[in-house]
Amino acid sequence: MPIIRVALDKPLNTLFDYLAPAGVTEQDIGCRVFVPFGKSRMTGVIMEVASHSDISPDKIKQAGQVFRDVPPLPPELLDLFRFCSEYYHHPLGEVVMNGLPIRLRSSQPFSIRTAPIIFQYRLTTKGRAVDISAIPGRSIAKRRLLVKLKQSSMIEDEEAKQFSSRAAEAMKEFVALQWVEEIPVASPVVSASPFQETPPLPVLTPAQKSAIDAIVPKMGEFNTWLLHGVTGSGKTEIYLQLISLLLRQARQTLVLVPEINLTPQLEFIFRARFPGVRLVSLHSGLNPTERAEGWVQAQHGEAEIILGTRLAVFTPLPRLGMIIVDEEHDLSFKQQEGLRYSARDVAVFRAKRAGIPIVLGSATPSLETYYNAITGRYLLLRLPSRAADNASLPTVHCIDIGKIKTQEGFSPPVISALEKCLASNQQSLVFINRRGYAPILLCRACGWTAVCHRCASRLVVHLREKKLRCHHCGHQAEFPSLCPECGNQDIAPFGHGTQRIEAALTRLFPHARIVRIDRDSTRRKDSWQRILKDIREQRVDILVGTQILAKGHDFPNLSLVSILNSDASLFSTDFRASERLFAQLMQVAGRAGRSGTPGEVLIQTGFPDHPLYRALHHHDYDTLARMLLEERKTAHFPPFVYQALLRVEAPAIATALAFLANAATLAKAPHQIKVFDPVPAQMARLKGMERAYLLVQSKSRKKLQEFLGSWRTKLDNLPSHKVRWTLDIDPLEF
Repeated sequence: MPIIRVALDKPLNTLFDYLAPAGVTEQDIGCRVFVPFGKSRMTGVIMEVASHSDISPDKIKQAGQVFRDVPPLPPELLDLFRFCSEYYHHPLGEVVMNGLPIRLRSSQPFSIRTAPIIFQYRLTTKGRAVDISAIPGRSIAKRRLLVKLKQSSMIEDEEAKQFSSRAAEAMKEFVALQWVEEIPVASPVVSASPFQETPPLPVLTPAQKSAIDAIVPKMGEFNTWLLHGVTGSGKTEIYLQLISLLLRQARQTLVLVPEINLTPQLEFIFRARFPGVRLVSLHSGLNPTERAEGWVQAQHGEAEIILGTRLAVFTPLPRLGMIIVDEEHDLSFKQQEGLRYSARDVAVFRAKRAGIPIVLGSATPSLETYYNAITGRYLLLRLPSRAADNASLPTVHCIDIGKIKTQEGFSPPVISALEKCLASNQQSLVFINRRGYAPILLCRACGWTAVCHRCASRLVVHLREKKLRCHHCGHQAEFPSLCPECGNQDIAPFGHGTQRIEAALTRLFPHARIVRIDRDSTRRKDSWQRILKDIREQRVDILVGTQILAKGHDFPNLSLVSILNSDASLFSTDFRASERLFAQLMQVAGRAGRSGTPGEVLIQTGFPDHPLYRALHHHDYDTLARMLLEERKTAHFPPFVYQALLRVEAPAIATALAFLANAATLAKAPHQIKVFDPVPAQMARLKGMERAYLLVQSKSRKKLQEFLGSWRTKLDNLPSHKVRWTLDIDPLEF
């Protein structure tokens, strides 16, 4: 009897052998299968079909049902899972099951919901003869429906529902009276429309045309293109024109975005441009069934544009013609738990295997991507100016708050600029990347501060709710009336967050329409979309927000950006802090002046002459990037070396460090590999667990991978009582 080798969602780096059910062949590789495991049963994926097993026959269990409700995962996707397992040194079963929608990991067969039947209602000869007076005067909805039918002869059920919530009942009554005829029609979702593009198409700038002319001749081969364009330079238009070409060739396009907040905006743009094209969105905001349905449509080749966040990189696509990674520099593309993969890097590998182009778009590319471009590994395309008529990059000015006194967090020049914006009916944005009211609750008498007992962090003041919250683990505490250490009543919030800035602006500009945008204010479903609609329809004067506002949004009427409290990252111990701060500030500055309105950016800082702010003033990414690359080369940091981090969590820091010390002893690294000493993490305690790590690096990616392969086997055999550990390849956070 044949043996099936199954990938299961278990932290064991092996496949599991089972006796194959009747009728299983190699054609079933990639199918889901329900199997016993210990005392439970679970769903896995068939990775191999073999004629024999190394396990004793009496120990091999019989597999259960093989699910053939959706096509099997294609060989190229299974190869992608194997690559991720090998490169990221993560159990293959967890990699495979992580790549499936949650609904397909369950023990139940899956079927796509059929689209609801749409009905049209047509007035019959008998209905035309009916006088309105035959309907009682109190039946207002029925009267309106009959009048509408007499005017247009036919209406659809959706149109009927606009008259009354009881329209369906009224229509059934009309049908029973033979006044109207009910006609089922095909759902527009089911019937695929022919490809068409909504005219007129925008006129391309010379730089846009040059970029498209460079990519198009090489559409049938693998290349990694870095589309480096300033904010508002028209990168999206290039995406659209390339997608249009692929649609004419009946090819699919995978578009990856870093965050769910960007998905609806791009989806709207794509649907407006290609109204007859099947597009699916794949992101965490969908319920499990919706996400699985979109995934299956993509797998069947029915979806032509697949727009999604990180996990969408594992979507099966039989006619894939190109991958686009928008805002490629964004940290959100790196998974920070479980399988710690980079969706951008996996996308590059997938494109290479498929022999198709991949476009990485950004105004502020990651230094690793930029280095690959200037050294010739990637192909570099530049968009140096904005695409809209009369639109130019905003002017950037630094306000030295060491010399100017601030009022409630605002310097006089910023207050004056906000007043000017309000007077001219222009919108303005106040950016402070810290939510809550204040980051610290301080006793001025003894110096006590409110700290989280589960994390190595302070509790953030949320004054409106009278709560103290940890933004790392979610712990909440009541706002104390006096200091718990000395009993002093003079305890006060220290520092500024979005809530405090919002309150200050309300006092400074009582008649302004102010909206705060952060994770707290956009928590409810569709709240972010409602806020965006208000902004675009100019029902908002001043926006106060965090990094949510910094990415990819187009606010045509916004002319002023004020940036507060950005200095903290200038002297961080994280070697990537300057790169991230510059990207963040460049992105948020790019929200200003995107139409014909001149834009202005004001940065409150104590270090106006810092090289980072000088580069921002001149919109000069290249100079700063080359300077940072020189620093990293001297310090032996990526991209000049390759790194891996062994992360450990334990109830006590001594336990974590002892495990890492044992791991270091086992390493026996060759001379091309450097193993550093174990150290506590920058945030040593998180969610009640003490954390530490051990860094390994090498100038050779191949040598590092060879070392990690043998080291991982030793780590699996290391006693790990009360310890959780994971390998993080190409880590971005320490």
